[in-house]
Amino acid sequence: MTDDMDPQRYYDEFGEGEWERLDSNPVARLEFESTTDYLAEHLPEADAPSAADSDPVRVLDAGGGPGRYVCWLAEQGHRVEHCDLSSEQVSVAKEKVSKRNLEEFVTCQQADVRDLPFDDDQFDAVCSLGGVLSHVIDPDERQRAIRELRRVTKPEAPVFVSVIGRLSSIRYGLKHEERFGLLAHTAETGDYTQEAVEELADGEGWAECHFFRADEFESELEAGGLAVEKLVGLEGPASQLQEELSGVDEEAMADVREMVRKLREDRSVVDTSEHMLAVCRT
Repeated sequence: MTDDMDPQRYYDEFGEGEWERLDSNPVARLEFESTTDYLAEHLPEADAPSAADSDPVRVLDAGGGPGRYVCWLAEQGHRVEHCDLSSEQVSVAKEKVSKRNLEEFVTCQQADVRDLPFDDDQFDAVCSLGGVLSHVIDPDERQRAIRELRRVTKPEAPVFVSVIGRLSSIRYGLKHEERFGLLAHTAETGDYTQEAVEELADGEGWAECHFFRADEFESELEAGGLAVEKLVGLEGPASQLQEELSGVDEEAMADVREMVRKLREDRSVVDTSEHMLAVCRT
């Protein structure tokens, strides 16, 4: 039997690991940089943070984990509501917000993306980044979560959702000689569950997850009432090259980043990326 693969428990135990992940290697930094590129392009304009703002842009980060995107959003001048299912991730986010003196502009609380504690049409933009929906295994529950993201967003406002890619997950298993016994199952269903790990593979499992194909991702978002404007492969062809790029100098990495920028909206690149981002509109 494997350890408990419940996502809430996993991220409670992971603690600051998720904060550190997004700056741990060049590929993880590509995920963050690509995401913030699209946030900067599509978010409503905001003034510099000021407690005196009378009508600030309000952004929800649903499933915001340790708060990396929350801090970035606040530093751009937005008022941010942060929530996450993991109480430990909420605690880490509060600590990071406080350390950066952003408490006036950020509120953090524990909440489930499938049942958001906010009124209808409340936010000027909504984010659910880093694979939040991937950790909702049941398709009906994912639809419930997508409808919640749409419900709390003002009409015609942007919604940003990123998930974990199926083909890249399979490549990870092959590259690291892991998840054997699960590869064909993952290819067919996208589901990486405790039941499947116990039945088909040896060893411990990660947090339960649904890995997406690009067409499936787009279809689920549209079924939940979101119009998909762009799909983006956040790491692009650099996906799963953490070790290979770890020793690359800054000049070479600048070339890698430019290559990713040129290719990240190519549909085949989206489908093979570690994380895929959808820029949507209500």
